[in-house]
Amino acid sequence: MNTPDYALEFEKPLRELVMEIESVRLRSTETGEDVSQQVAQIEKKISKLEKEIYASLTPWQRVQIARHAKRPYALDYVAQIFEDFQELHGDRQYSDDRALIGGTAFFEGQAVMIIAHQKGRDTKEKISRNFGMPHPEGYRKALRLMRMAEKFHLPVITFIDTPGAFPGVASEERHVSEAIAVNLREMAMLKTPTISIVVGEGGSGGALGIGVTDKVLMFENSYYSVISPEGCAAILWKDGAAAPKAAEALKLGAPHLFSQGIIDEVIEEPVGGAHNDPLATGLALKASLHKHLAGLVDKTTDDLLDSRYERYRHLGVYEEAGTTKS
Repeated sequence: MNTPDYALEFEKPLRELVMEIESVRLRSTETGEDVSQQVAQIEKKISKLEKEIYASLTPWQRVQIARHAKRPYALDYVAQIFEDFQELHGDRQYSDDRALIGGTAFFEGQAVMIIAHQKGRDTKEKISRNFGMPHPEGYRKALRLMRMAEKFHLPVITFIDTPGAFPGVASEERHVSEAIAVNLREMAMLKTPTISIVVGEGGSGGALGIGVTDKVLMFENSYYSVISPEGCAAILWKDGAAAPKAAEALKLGAPHLFSQGIIDEVIEEPVGGAHNDPLATGLALKASLHKHLAGLVDKTTDDLLDSRYERYRHLGVYEEAGTTKS
């Protein structure tokens, strides 16, 4: 269960119960009273309430969990399930973007290339990493590393966790749209296995810029969408407060995306979210990567490219004149 300081609004009833336990234990410390039975009763209430809350999360509540301040970021997973990560810097054109990192590592003895959005924890790091919103040079660095991986036949593993590419003037001046578009094209033709994992936020082209892969995996409390709920609400309802309504309309959750064939697997999280048990979450990701990577590395290059083409060619379902087409 989240500590009271980091509990989300819909977790308020749980937060109150946790604080009640702390109050009871404090009283026990002061008076020497045996409160074990009372604590056990409250813990039982917490367990029951957790199951009720997290079994019926709304899309907007999942978005809030995806943005949780304690949620594991890409480098947390890299440290846990990869070995000998060596970060590589710069796009060889402008600068090094710390919001989008990359480098070589080993996964179960297999050399791989990792590319990832990375957010910050404290204020200084958040600013340094631009809140996980890459500039054009970030995507050009990613493309440089993908081409390097292709040259040395390394599988590419990307971690998606961004509200979107940075929309500022400087980003537009350096052609962020073009940088993302080139990545979409080049990833579609990359002659090496590719896997992406949506570990938190997957917003707009900023996410897709490293997401055109052979397999797309997604944690159950992440989201993947053409626009953030707030952005959608501002456009359609002229009111950012309509974000919960927008989240529902966007169908941005992992279960819906899996049912539509847009992602290949929903990775389960511990009750309450990945931040409640990062170790178990990392092990679940490791098992999923093991399964999907094994199925890709044995394919010939032609089969890999053909499968990737078919995957993206058949994405999307729409209705026309009362009939469903794909």
